[in-house]
Amino acid sequence: MAAVAVGSSETELDGWLRASGLAKSPGVRAVIAPHAGYSYSGRAAAYAFGNIDPENISRVFLLGPSHHYYTPKCALSRATVYKTPIGDLPIDLEVNEELKATGKFELMDLQVDEAEHSMEMHLPYLAKVFYGYPVKIVPILVGALNAENEAMYGRMLAKYVDDPNNFFSVSSDFCHWGSRFNYVHYDKKHGAIHESIEALDRMGMEIIEIGDPDAFKQYLLEFDNTICGRHPISVFLHMLRNCSAKIKIKFLRYEQSSRCKTMRDSSVSYASAAAKLDV
Repeated sequence: MAAVAVGSSETELDGWLRASGLAKSPGVRAVIAPHAGYSYSGRAAAYAFGNIDPENISRVFLLGPSHHYYTPKCALSRATVYKTPIGDLPIDLEVNEELKATGKFELMDLQVDEAEHSMEMHLPYLAKVFYGYPVKIVPILVGALNAENEAMYGRMLAKYVDDPNNFFSVSSDFCHWGSRFNYVHYDKKHGAIHESIEALDRMGMEIIEIGDPDAFKQYLLEFDNTICGRHPISVFLHMLRNCSAKIKIKFLRYEQSSRCKTMRDSSVSYASAAAKLDV
């Protein structure tokens, strides 16, 4: 059983990875990357995926938000392989079973799996970076979790961070601004609307870099920034809080789909980060 990823030009991905100018680093254990169409966020995403050294990694945990399907829990894939235009990524059925046995995870219907773009948009990049390496993936659809469940899943998954053969790909776009998103927060002290959006996003990015899930939750409560991967990011921050490895998140790229100047405009923000072992 397979779920299929969107088509994308391998040449395009190559170009963006080269243009990022990033060297592969064996210390990089995770990324936070956007999931919009590649014409919007492909270049920004390269700043996350360009860091990855595939040499010693055998498993990638993929955490993405649910856009179309409501669940208050996390869900696992029923597929056995994800197909991409660049190569197939087999699901790690052993770890899937291990997680399923906890009783804390749902199983996604295949239609839910195939309709969800938050993980799908990471797949061609992962297939590209890990091409020729025997890597398996563990897709986890992160539902609308309350704070207690974010912490619970974070504690449960923390042990996987301590295994250096595991890697984590966390999927999120940042601020969705404009009346069509029902979000028009504008603090004039920062200047134009697009500058206010950037200031708001960077405030959240700095809190994520500090690695404090409670401060991130507080920031979201205060500003309600429309970060669609807020739950996967929160789970990941709880994982880092509960694991033994010391891992530091650093954002490397920030872009907006357009520069909003009037209240009629709209934009989506894209931010890419790498999480490295702090030695």
